[in-house]
Amino acid sequence: MSTFSTILTITEAQNHKRLDQALGELLTDYSRSLMTQWIKDGLVQVNNQVITKPRHKVNTNDTIEINATIESQETWGAQQAPKPLPIVAKDPHFLVINKPSGMVVHPGAGNHNHTLINYLLHDYPELNDVPRCGLIHRLDKDTTGLLVVARTPLAHQSLTKQLQDRDMKRTYLAICKGHFVSGGTIDAPIGRNPKSRLQMAVTPAGRPAVTHYEILDEYRGHSLMKVKLETGRTHQIRVHFTSIHHPLACDPVYGKQQAMPKALSEPLKEALHNFHRQALHAKQLEFAHPATGKICQFKSSMPEDFAKLVGALEIDADNN
Repeated sequence: MSTFSTILTITEAQNHKRLDQALGELLTDYSRSLMTQWIKDGLVQVNNQVITKPRHKVNTNDTIEINATIESQETWGAQQAPKPLPIVAKDPHFLVINKPSGMVVHPGAGNHNHTLINYLLHDYPELNDVPRCGLIHRLDKDTTGLLVVARTPLAHQSLTKQLQDRDMKRTYLAICKGHFVSGGTIDAPIGRNPKSRLQMAVTPAGRPAVTHYEILDEYRGHSLMKVKLETGRTHQIRVHFTSIHHPLACDPVYGKQQAMPKALSEPLKEALHNFHRQALHAKQLEFAHPATGKICQFKSSMPEDFAKLVGALEIDADNN
């Protein structure tokens, strides 16, 4: 069991919402039911007053203080990884991992074992005493690249707050279908797709989501994009680019209905056919050190399969 303490400020996005709903938006790593229980147990204060009713309405600039305890994630068992984990940085307060494609981040429905968290718990058992075993943010199973894991409750609190305050900088590389006139911003709420519970979608009832992008290179039917996340919703980049009719190349979930661009060379068609995941890589991660405040920046090169696909796109463009 570990302690969890934090102080939050209600933003305009949560103005006049229920306390439990506002906390659900501010503390995305915790379940709504857990926060409802914290409120009922008197562990949540609003403007220095204990509030025990989840339906209590909050206002912009209200100060929320939480002092709670969290049970260890006993169901997230430790397992030895088949090969050494790709640790980019090992600090007493955090770990930065360069996640490979095909690795699930944490146990869940259909994936109870052999996830990144299972492997980390084997090598770093202290993570059992950190909320959500140290998870700050996640990457989809087939998305490659950098993510940070907190090693102490205080580090988890600091990094989570940076993520909530949009101070943590996350930069991705994405190969999208089609061409863009210029860079831009997609500001559109994301929620569960009402037509498919397995997908997310842009929907008025969703949670705020903001994605910034710029063009790095253009090919005959695709574009290489630099993407920066301001928020961190499930499948955010994939959903946002699909919503503006530029789905990620080879996305098996959000790009199925998109026809392959015409007149591609046979080698490029083969390269696209053999790329069995969404073309997305978490290239750069930047945050303030939880203890010192010093800015920490980490970079990851394109994985081999991603680099090969970019090479095939370049050759196809040069030869036509």
